[in-house]
Amino acid sequence: MNIPSLIFWAVFVLPMVAFLVWLMRQDKKKGVTGLIVLAITVIGGIVYMYIKTGGK
Repeated sequence: MNIPSLIFWAVFVLPMVAFLVWLMRQDKKKGVTGLIVLAITVIGGIVYMYIKTGGK
């Protein structure tokens, strides 16, 4: 990964994911389902990015 990509991950993606995890953990009934959906979304985004960039 290049520096702008790492900055994007550090500034936007990681705080957003942390906030979403915290928010979903507050909901006692749907917390597990929300975490599963979040994990699928993050994994899907990483796979999509890898495919589009060719692993570079």
